Amino acid sequence: MLGFKGVNSARAILGGIEMVHMIRKGQTDCAGNPRPLLAEQFEWLTA
Repeated sequence: MLGFKGVNSARAILGGIEMVHMIRKGQTDCAGNPRPLLAEQFEWLTA
């Protein structure tokens, strides 16, 4: 494995991975829609 080129890129990628784990566990706040689709949650994160 080549690793990360910088600390900022590592932080961004690992933060994204952690958010995906939180979505899968149902630990995110989804106001208005108690059971949004996984794709909808991911779209909210990227906005």
